[in-house]
Amino acid sequence: MIREYKEADLERVLEIWLSASIKAHSFIEAEFWESKVSDMREMYIPASETFVFESEGEINGFYSLYENTLAAIFVTPGAQGKGIGTLLLNDAKSRRESLQLAVYKDNCPSISFYEKHGFISMNEKVDEHTGHPELIMEYTS
Repeated sequence: MIREYKEADLERVLEIWLSASIKAHSFIEAEFWESKVSDMREMYIPASETFVFESEGEINGFYSLYENTLAAIFVTPGAQGKGIGTLLLNDAKSRRESLQLAVYKDNCPSISFYEKHGFISMNEKVDEHTGHPELIMEYTS
């Protein structure tokens, strides 16, 4: 089930974010992601509207919205490929008329996932933190 994030979920959400970020972004050093955990804890999660996917008492994924931006969507690596990401994304889409996101150009599986779910590439930019190119993608219902 998808439910609203609670403060007690924070450590599990951070664990999912870190492990999934390292797996999805092998083209960026793991140390970069590790150095961003405190920013996620102190800035990004508190500023966002976050929802978690929980099954049998365990959180296996989450997404965060910041205004009309899908700021994060992650599934724990061991649970990927089981439809959790699709459930999370559909829930996010149901909460906004349009969504925008940034995804690294080198993250081909995620780009394909977003395209499959109706997102289209609108623009390209370079991530100021990593120097890697990103696609700006948008979905409109």
